Amino acid sequence: MRSYFRLLLLALAPLVVLTTGCHIVVPEVSHQALLHNPFPQLSRVAVTPFFNQSEEPTVDGRQFARAYFSELQTIPGYEVVPVGVVETAMREMGIVNLDDPAKVRALGEALGVDAVVVGAVTEFSPYYPPRCGLRVSWYASNPGFHEIPAGYGLPWGTAMEEYIPPKVVFEAEMALARAQLETQSPTVGGLPQVVTPTDQAPLSEPLPFPLEATQPLEADPFEGSGEPAESLPAPQDAIDARDAGAEATSYAANDAIGPTGSSVATDATGAFPPEWPDASGFTPPGPSAVRPQASPNFGPVMTQTQVYHGADAEFTAALADYVGFRDDARTGGWQSYLSRSDDFIRFCCHRHLSEMLIARGGGGETRVVSRWPRGR
Repeated sequence: MRSYFRLLLLALAPLVVLTTGCHIVVPEVSHQALLHNPFPQLSRVAVTPFFNQSEEPTVDGRQFARAYFSELQTIPGYEVVPVGVVETAMREMGIVNLDDPAKVRALGEALGVDAVVVGAVTEFSPYYPPRCGLRVSWYASNPGFHEIPAGYGLPWGTAMEEYIPPKVVFEAEMALARAQLETQSPTVGGLPQVVTPTDQAPLSEPLPFPLEATQPLEADPFEGSGEPAESLPAPQDAIDARDAGAEATSYAANDAIGPTGSSVATDATGAFPPEWPDASGFTPPGPSAVRPQASPNFGPVMTQTQVYHGADAEFTAALADYVGFRDDARTGGWQSYLSRSDDFIRFCCHRHLSEMLIARGGGGETRVVSRWPRGR
């Protein structure tokens, strides 16, 4: 009897739910992209006030530096020196501008940091749709650290390569192409010598007769001579000659390659110069028993330049995710961030850091976030 009543209750349960208007509430599941520091040797960072290179006179470089500091501090693996401490050190050292990399490294050594961030605002408009352009360079205090291009540390040549964003693939290809073309750019030792018509050597012998347009053409010298004209080579003879030439060319190319497979400088067409940049440079080398010999680098180790528009669909989609994971209780949603300059600038700094780190192996992981819907 009891089993009969249990079956009856289970059968009537859906009807009760429908008549009372109740519904089952389940949590919303989303995936949050995570960032981390992919370079342990650049853990302690100092952020300097940004320079204003835009046409907007109200840009405050300290405001941008504080926003960049706040977003960088939230990324695991970074310890960021407060902007006020950096400004105090700059005043004590008498540093007014940071246009010289030597000054930047001196500031980094005085602060005891691994890298110094020098940023500039290239474009800014607070009016809807807002715009913000940023160019940020990271200078390592150790001059032995060289540039880290986009694409470094990514899973090239593995099954995960297909998941690399196309934008990052393009940036990596451009970085490799720039490095390769630097070895092919011509170097000019001095000004080219201009040769005037008077400096040209005269003809060895004068023409035997003047060329006139009315002069008749000579008859064919082979016509009526009785000698057969030279015949064209047979098709097989032409193929053999082509193969022989290709084989000789391949021997010349092989002679240009060293015993270890590395290319050496030679006059042969198609040979590679020494230290030719290739895709293997995107893969970090393994540990070495001997410290490498330093080659000074006077430029930044990382540089990221980007302009953000408040009406861009990709930008607003990323902004919606950013606001959603922050659980901001203020009204207006992500649209209100476009009208508040502080929030807009902070998100632009977050976006700028995300793009720079993801392109260099600092992303790719996500975490599952479950939350109850707001209107439950």
